Amino acid sequence: MNGYAEKILHANLETGEMREEPFPEGWRRAYIGGRGLGVRILQDLVDPGIDPLSPENVLVIATGPLAGSGLPVGSRYGVIAKSPLTGTLSSSNSGGKFGTSLKHAGYDAIVIHGRADKPVYIHIDDGEAWIRDASDLWGMTTGEATAALQKEMGDPALSVACIGPAGERLVRFAAIINETSRAAGRGGLGAVMGSKNLKAVTASGNSRITVADHDRFTALKREIADRIRENPISGEGLPGFGTAVLVNIINENYILPTRNFQTAHFPAAEKVSGERMAESILVGKMGCHGCIIRCGRDVEVEGKRTAGPEYETIWAFGPDCGIDDLAAVVEANNLCNDLGLDTISTGSTIACAMELSERGYIQDEIRFGDAELMLDLVQRIGCREGIGDELAEGSFRFARKHGHPELSMSVKRQELPAYDPRGLQGHGLAYATSVRGGDHVYAYLIAPEVLGSPEKLDPYSSEGKAVWTKTFQDLTAFIDSSGSCLFTSFPLGAADYGAMVSAVTGYDIDAAEVLRIGERIWNIQKIFNLKAGCSREDDTLPPRLLREPLTEGAPSGRVWEREPLLDEYYQVRGWDREGRPTPEKLRELGIGEDGVAIP
Repeated sequence: MNGYAEKILHANLETGEMREEPFPEGWRRAYIGGRGLGVRILQDLVDPGIDPLSPENVLVIATGPLAGSGLPVGSRYGVIAKSPLTGTLSSSNSGGKFGTSLKHAGYDAIVIHGRADKPVYIHIDDGEAWIRDASDLWGMTTGEATAALQKEMGDPALSVACIGPAGERLVRFAAIINETSRAAGRGGLGAVMGSKNLKAVTASGNSRITVADHDRFTALKREIADRIRENPISGEGLPGFGTAVLVNIINENYILPTRNFQTAHFPAAEKVSGERMAESILVGKMGCHGCIIRCGRDVEVEGKRTAGPEYETIWAFGPDCGIDDLAAVVEANNLCNDLGLDTISTGSTIACAMELSERGYIQDEIRFGDAELMLDLVQRIGCREGIGDELAEGSFRFARKHGHPELSMSVKRQELPAYDPRGLQGHGLAYATSVRGGDHVYAYLIAPEVLGSPEKLDPYSSEGKAVWTKTFQDLTAFIDSSGSCLFTSFPLGAADYGAMVSAVTGYDIDAAEVLRIGERIWNIQKIFNLKAGCSREDDTLPPRLLREPLTEGAPSGRVWEREPLLDEYYQVRGWDREGRPTPEKLRELGIGEDGVAIP
């Protein structure tokens, strides 16, 4: 089938059974692949009430039809499971080459069931799969495990997605790392792998990926590449300075969260900016498989050459912790990659502990601005040592244990990223309503509210933001399912994604259908979360962001205005006032009231 391997692999780690099943065409058409496929599978196989770290949880690794197709910036894959950090039906997305390698290995997705009685890894090669002993790999960092598996297979180019010590020790925000520096980071899905005694998944092969309309595909390939290069964000900003180009931009708008969101401006931001990185430690650029943007940074600090930190990572270990030491931020990023940690949750949890300490709520001497201590805490979290064992539960559980959950800057227990919503009404709504918890890439309203893409919106106004938020959420769900990179959304719109998927698969998908498919995926995630115990009360922000106004710059005096924005959002979504999809909306999307798609 054009764009697809047409096969889903089920691996039962408890019994050792491996079986294949076809990727149903109805599912391909309704959910595309990637995140959409994973969400659909989880809805069928997982009871929303289970413990996410129990064998009953199911982990799905899935690609979309654009992954490996040859279209620019089409190499992504998704990991989908019930999150141990939030309890929601969560997905995490990563680049590199693993998604393309999985497709070339002959599968659109791997569905992992049960728990092995000892450490194992799954190896996939040209349509065959094995479960193998990983006892010798247990305890290794992600880099060590990757190198060991490549050596064992005699293939230095073998694609490896694995966990480090953090995943093995069930840190609730453990990441899955592929190609040693690309992360499926959010939601703690690395801990789900660890709970299953699954150290790694490797993929190799030469299965051919065909396209339905070669002429249309070739023309689109040229057109999309040109538009990516001509766009000032994807063609200039990201290639020139990486995602760290945002540090100075966000700081100048007085929406850069500083010292656990106590303020939103960091006077020393320039010291950790993309511009400073470029002039001081940058030695090259990196990109995912087939990427023409190449936003990744290759840096060298004190003779050590590594992948450079992304914007969110710089913020988490820099301004949010009151640190302006770029070398320390780079080292924190390296530690997170090695240990297998989500950098956003790690840095934000440390920042929360710093405020708790400075306010006298915990006895440990943890202070803002202490780079050496910050690095020590990253190590301790990854290995669950000392106070790191408490911090490994995430900022919400840590702050609640010490009597002040309001100091956790999180939504649905997932730590917020690097934009203060008091100066961003639309982005604040995206935070509050995200079906996977505190998040920026499920609906990147920074694009219109700050960067003016596709048009400039007033960030301080709530007018029209419910519609914008829903549209971005639905579009992103489709992008995640297609296998494309979110950064393509700067030059492209819904019609373009429909055209690309149509050229590859042979389906006829227009802009309206793109958004309808994304809306279907979003609603299924929402239904799962409602069954798991989420409610309207969870669609909110930390009290600080609702009650403590900003005091500097243009957004001074502002908070995030939950009401009546949330009511408007529910109405736009076709949900009732409590945030529950109505029967009419589910029928419109072809979904049964129990969350199972109507055949």
